Amino acid sequence: MTSSALPLLAAETAKASGDARLITAAVLGIAVVILLIALAKLHPFLALVLGSAVLGIVGGLGVAGTIDSFTGGVGATAGTVGLLIALGNMIGALLADSGGADRIVDRVVSRVPGGRLPWAMAGVAALIGLPLFFEIGVVLLVPVVLLVSARTQVPLLKVAIPALAGLSVLHGLVPPHPGPLAAVTALDADLGLTLMFGLILAIPTVILAGPVFASWVSRYVVAQAPPALVASGGVTGVLEDDGERRGAAEDVGGPTDPDGPDDPDGPDGPGGPGGPGGPASTLGFPARRPAFWPAVLTILLPVVLMLVRAVGELTLDEGDGLREALEVAGEPLVALLAGVLLAMFTLGFATGMDRSQVSGSIAGALPSISAILLIVAAGGGFKQVLIDAGVGQVIADAARDTDLSPLLLGWLVAVGIRVATGSATVATITAAGIVVPLAADLSSPQLSLLVLAIGTGSLFFSHVNDAGFWLVKEYLGLTVGQTLRTWSVMETLISVIGLAGVLLLSLLV
Repeated sequence: MTSSALPLLAAETAKASGDARLITAAVLGIAVVILLIALAKLHPFLALVLGSAVLGIVGGLGVAGTIDSFTGGVGATAGTVGLLIALGNMIGALLADSGGADRIVDRVVSRVPGGRLPWAMAGVAALIGLPLFFEIGVVLLVPVVLLVSARTQVPLLKVAIPALAGLSVLHGLVPPHPGPLAAVTALDADLGLTLMFGLILAIPTVILAGPVFASWVSRYVVAQAPPALVASGGVTGVLEDDGERRGAAEDVGGPTDPDGPDDPDGPDGPGGPGGPGGPASTLGFPARRPAFWPAVLTILLPVVLMLVRAVGELTLDEGDGLREALEVAGEPLVALLAGVLLAMFTLGFATGMDRSQVSGSIAGALPSISAILLIVAAGGGFKQVLIDAGVGQVIADAARDTDLSPLLLGWLVAVGIRVATGSATVATITAAGIVVPLAADLSSPQLSLLVLAIGTGSLFFSHVNDAGFWLVKEYLGLTVGQTLRTWSVMETLISVIGLAGVLLLSLLV
């Protein structure tokens, strides 16, 4: 070996040693997060903080550097994603409190024949799921699903699975849900393109994992809703479109009303805050619910504005006045703020709410998302530590050497973290942070598809470490085995079908 080759060999050896240290740091950091969430049952926020500390210190950033990196990531994520999540949830709160969600469900299912109800429920869930978090959508829709099944004698799973599929797909693929938003921010992807591609993917994914799968699995798994969750005598009237009936969620006992609707001291009893003898409450539906089309258009306004912006950027030249106007109107913060302002009138004042009730409904949307905001912000901090330590670049170099597709890599990383932690949001944020360096070589459409590949991976095989698993199990009266054969398989189908759609779209854009 010549003397000139010795420095090169030493440099390669030092680089290999440094890479091994960074990979070890990444493995330890992610392992800490997974073990603390899955085994120690620690809150994901604290798990991400501690995992970031291990990652940064082992990765060579030092204590001070790790703190600076983590807090910088937290601030950047909270200042972007956090604002959008808050605005989206405000629209969802007004939709729920005004009875707009109930109105949409009533209108659709009351006009659909029994054989087409699975398809109708999938469509309703997808529409309702645009501004609502998954758990809120479940609480709103599943009681209605139970009543629809009882009234029409359609097997429960045949209408429940499509509704759950619609909610889950929107949660994993379509902004302004926290996972996709966080990935868009981490990868600096175009939100409008991501939204457009997400909606394109959502249609076949919901159809195959929803009505198609439900028609098959309902033959082999028979579900019987817990009697306590189905309102006594309320089945025949819950879908009547009389404009004054209170929502189905209030006619059903359950996790939010353990004593049922007939409890005299409960929230809907004569002495309760939502009953006829109690004070007005923004948590109950107002005297008149919003009309169908105003409720639908209010939900769709932010989506339409962001989609129009994406179309303008694809079809109009830079510097064009119309394009600039569309870019401003379709800016996510502007679009969602416009949706909130419209919702205050169409879902608030127009239904008889006064200013204090509208304000109370909006304010009530914020405490419920405090946990998810902390998780998303801490995930942003974890992502930034990954980047600053250089872990992402090492993984990117390794992926280039193996010619592994960034889309497939993002999906696989998200799948691993999802199965281990049970959290789709944690899986999305962590996977996005790991594959950030790969984004530098991707076009704008490919970046959006990478976001969606990660989003589909984050939905893979929900099981006993996922809170959604137990929510579905209890609401539908399933055993653990039945939940695994229905809900868990449905989530896996969504993940695999979604990935196939992402890979197919990548060949076209």
